[in-house]
Amino acid sequence: MTHNITPQPGIMDIALYEGGASHVAGLDNVVKLSSNENPLGASEAAKEAFKRCAFDLHRYPDSDHSALRAAIADVHGLDAGRIICGAGSDEIIAFLCQAYAGPGREVVHTEHGFAMYRISALAAGATPVSVKERERVTDVDAILAACSEKTALVFLANPNNPTGTMIGLADIARLADGLPAQTLLVIDGAYAEFVDGYDGGAALVDARENVFMTRTFSKLYGLGSLRVGWGYGPQHVIDVLMRIKGPFNVSAAGLAAAEAAVRDQAFAQQCRAENARWRDWLANALAEIGVPSDVSLANFILARFASAQEANACDDFLRTQGLIVRRVGGYNLPHCLRITVGDESACRRVAHAVRQFKEGA
Repeated sequence: MTHNITPQPGIMDIALYEGGASHVAGLDNVVKLSSNENPLGASEAAKEAFKRCAFDLHRYPDSDHSALRAAIADVHGLDAGRIICGAGSDEIIAFLCQAYAGPGREVVHTEHGFAMYRISALAAGATPVSVKERERVTDVDAILAACSEKTALVFLANPNNPTGTMIGLADIARLADGLPAQTLLVIDGAYAEFVDGYDGGAALVDARENVFMTRTFSKLYGLGSLRVGWGYGPQHVIDVLMRIKGPFNVSAAGLAAAEAAVRDQAFAQQCRAENARWRDWLANALAEIGVPSDVSLANFILARFASAQEANACDDFLRTQGLIVRRVGGYNLPHCLRITVGDESACRRVAHAVRQFKEGA
C-alpha cells in the first residue's frame, strides 16, 4: 500500500544538524574542543543543586520557572515577568519562529550565523534569508537592505558563532531603529557572558518594543547537558511565547542547577578570566606560526588557513594527536577551523600540534 504522508514544505530542505565530535577511534586521551564547552565545568554550587534533585525525580518541575526567573532578574537587573525559560536557547529560537514566522514570511540571518536560525525558519515554513558579512563581521547596512514587508525576524548573534566577532550597541540600536514595523530583532547572546561589561542587549530590549534577547547556560555556566536557556523581551512578545511553551519544558534539575549557577558569579568571573587569558594566548601562538584569527570575544577562536584543503589536513592531523576541533564548512567557512578555548594543557597541546602540522606540511 502506498502512502502520501508528507511533511510541511521546507522541512526536507533542512540539512541534519551535526554536533561537535567527541571521540577518535583508537585514542583514549582525547581533548574535545569542538562544542565550545567550559573546560572548568559547572560550579560546585550547581553540582550540589543537581544532586539534591535526585530525591524528587518523581515530581514534575515548576511550570512557571519562577525561582530561576527571579535569580536571573536579580543578577542581571531585569524584570522577571519578561523572562521566559527554555530547553536551551535553541528552544527559544524555535518558539520565536513558530510564533512569528511561517509561510510567506522571511527570517534574516548573517551568512556565518548559527545554523539553528535557518533550521527553525524552515521548520516553521518560513523562508530563511542569508546576508553577507563584511570580513566575518555583521554588516548592519546589508541586513537592513535585505529586509522587506515579508521580514518577520532578524537573528543577530553577538558575539557571533563561529566567527567570534561582534558589533557595538550603537550599531545594534541603528539596526533596530531601521527595521520594518513588523520585524522583531533577536539578539542571540549565547556568548554574551564572555564579554566584560556587555549586557547582551538587555538595555535595548527595555528601550524598544521590537528587540528580544536570548541567552544560555550551556557556555560560560557549563550546563550544556541540562539544556537551559532563557529569553528577555517586551511584554507583548513574552505573552505570545508563553502560549506555545510546553508546561514542563525545562527539567527540575536544569532549573535548580541554573539558579545556583547564575547566583555563583564568583565562579562565573573565574571562568571568564581564564577563558580570556588562554584565548589570547592561543590566538597569539597560532598567529606566530602563520595561522591568523580575528579578535574573538567568545570562548573559541576561528583559525584561518590558506585553503579548505589545508584546514581539513590540519584537522586530520589534530585528530591523530587526540585533539578534536570543528570544521565549519557548513558555515561557509571551509578554510577555517573553530577551536574551543580549553584549559592551559589543551591550549598548549593545540599550539604544539598545529606547529608540527605546519612544519611538516
